[in-house]
Amino acid sequence: MPARQQMPELVCPAGSLPALKAAVDNGADTVYFGLKNDTNARNFAGLNFDDHTARIGIRYARDRGRKTLLAINTYAQGGDISRWQRAVDQAAELGVDAVILADLGLLAYARRRHPQLRLHLSVQGSATNHEALKLAHELFGIQRAVLPRVLTLDQVRQVIEHSPVEIEVFGFGSLCVMVEGRCLLSSYATGESPNSHGVCSPAKHVQWQQGATHLDARLSGILIDQYANDQPAGYPTLCKGRFEVGGDTYYALEEPTSLNVISMLPQLLDIGVAAIKVEGRQRSPAYVAQVTRVLRQALDAAGRERQRFTVQPDWQQALGKVAEGRQQTLGAYNRPWK
Repeated sequence: MPARQQMPELVCPAGSLPALKAAVDNGADTVYFGLKNDTNARNFAGLNFDDHTARIGIRYARDRGRKTLLAINTYAQGGDISRWQRAVDQAAELGVDAVILADLGLLAYARRRHPQLRLHLSVQGSATNHEALKLAHELFGIQRAVLPRVLTLDQVRQVIEHSPVEIEVFGFGSLCVMVEGRCLLSSYATGESPNSHGVCSPAKHVQWQQGATHLDARLSGILIDQYANDQPAGYPTLCKGRFEVGGDTYYALEEPTSLNVISMLPQLLDIGVAAIKVEGRQRSPAYVAQVTRVLRQALDAAGRERQRFTVQPDWQQALGKVAEGRQQTLGAYNRPWK
């Protein structure tokens, strides 16, 4: 590992106070969470934190030597940006270890108003090269960036070698084939942006229609998938639906699958990533506990064993149970032709 690089932080999601506690109790170094409003890209009903639960969660993590990050990762809407500015002010007042931002105007506001507040560039900032990170570092003083899930391992290494800031990469969870969090397909179908409404397929637009032999899954009336009565049905998102193309019906854009990088943990350690992130603030505390526990064990083993590291079958089995579509992939990290 490079001399400046310690073991990567394991950064885990918290969509609720029980999920935050599950992450901390199962070995997360850092947890990230959002507020109960549209400053948060996972603005789900029944999830996220108000001021009271945020304080409880931050204290719980801090008492156990863990860090907290507040995600204010949507783009401020024209006409009234005060909500987003208040969220940045609240982050500073709460005393989180860093705030995750994508909006350049909010980055400028945070640096000007709260110069002591540590800033991380969100994956929704879509920075994929060291020149972009250098500019964000010079203009706003960012200290870490979360890379989009579109780069090969070698491309990540090149970014790290030339970047003035720490690099965080995704290690497990759902994938996105669009510009992270800004899906025009979903916006077209529902009239609601995933970035500001918390999900690619808002629940109020989802329809399930049971027929005699099959179940139809629709989004705003658009048929996304069809399941036989004995088949497990997935949540209907446009990019992961089956479509008829040229007479064949298949997953034309992307199969439902989860990113899982535990087989390449030694390589991620070698190139010097600062943090490995788990996706899933919309998932249950049980999901958070299981994924965090497995990745904690795997990451510790990779740190000890390095090139002698082997993936344990029970790790893959445990992650397979919570993977989207029960499938796992290395995603863009593994493109041998690139």
